[in-house]
Amino acid sequence: MKASTERKIIRWFHILASIPVVGYIYGPVAGIPRAAWTVKLVLFPLIVLSGLWLWKGHWVKKQFRSAKTAGRA
Repeated sequence: MKASTERKIIRWFHILASIPVVGYIYGPVAGIPRAAWTVKLVLFPLIVLSGLWLWKGHWVKKQFRSAKTAGRA
């Protein structure tokens, strides 16, 4: 998969997964126990991880590539 395609997919996941968080803050989602649990313990960590990947994913890939090539030598 090309890097630009991967970035688009992760960006759209990040944006779409953030919609329930807005509902949790401004809407009635906080009053529904199962939905609140899903937003707090599932979606929010995934949003944070996808944001970190968008920000520093290139660095992580570079570190894995350099460690992989160092292991071969």
